[in-house]
Amino acid sequence: MSQCIPILGMDPSLNNWGLARGWYDPVDGSLRIGTVEVVKPEFSRVKQVRQNSKDIERAEALFLDALEAANPAKAVFVEVPVGSQSARAMASYGICVGVLGSLRAQGIPIFEVTPTEVKMATVGKKTASKAEVIERAVSLYPTANWPMQTKNGVKVPVASKAEHMADAVGAIEAGIQLPQFKQLIHFLHFLT
Repeated sequence: MSQCIPILGMDPSLNNWGLARGWYDPVDGSLRIGTVEVVKPEFSRVKQVRQNSKDIERAEALFLDALEAANPAKAVFVEVPVGSQSARAMASYGICVGVLGSLRAQGIPIFEVTPTEVKMATVGKKTASKAEVIERAVSLYPTANWPMQTKNGVKVPVASKAEHMADAVGAIEAGIQLPQFKQLIHFLHFLT
């Protein structure tokens, strides 16, 4: 474990920012996921507060939580959101991208992956469903603290929370395949 590199996966969202913490072993290329979580920023519920003020409050809370999560990591892999279908979704996209840009400005090494790269790295097909991505992540990394519930006497992941965590894991799995990350690993190995 001494050669392992602390890494972090992120699935950005205004309301449910998925995180996956783990370690990558550059010697054998193995990945271990330790913990998963969803960051849900607190914000004012007072109706008199303007929406843009709430958005700034959320952006600040997300940035502080993401910065705290990213600080011990040597590499952060992010499934960067793409596009939107409404004005509100576009505002959420803008806040998430702004938080990511702020993290990068702090010197956090961010590696960007697309949702398609995550699906291909995890399930192996562009049309992978959320359920397939979740099922695979939970089965591959069962010791992580997945949110579970009992249905019909069987323990299953809480999909509404686990989907963001599984996407954060998938961001790591896609990111460790990027040429930029492989160059970083080569550089770090060169320094030792």
